[in-house]
Amino acid sequence: MSNATTPEQLPDDAVLLDVREQDEWDAGHAPTAVHIPLGDLPARLGELPEADEANPLPVVCRGGGRSGRAVAWLSQQGFDVVNVEGGMKQWSAAGKPLTSESGDAQVI
Repeated sequence: MSNATTPEQLPDDAVLLDVREQDEWDAGHAPTAVHIPLGDLPARLGELPEADEANPLPVVCRGGGRSGRAVAWLSQQGFDVVNVEGGMKQWSAAGKPLTSESGDAQVI
């Protein structure tokens, strides 16, 4: 099984784990994403959405670097996860839905 996917391969309503910082999340995120900043991940494993080998949890950041580190670490902990290549920049470029508290969603 590959440990990567692309935004185009995911449904618009996919549950994602977003590991970006709070300001990035506030600017714009996938409507069904769960936000746990990368630095908080070890302490918040109990908040991860359910996933399994057939339906691994997509992990996303801005461009793919932080989520790649999160996927490597989570995989070592026994979680079924995949990195979203291109991150939220690619998610947005692919025309996937974005939402924000301000209503002016963008990827920063």
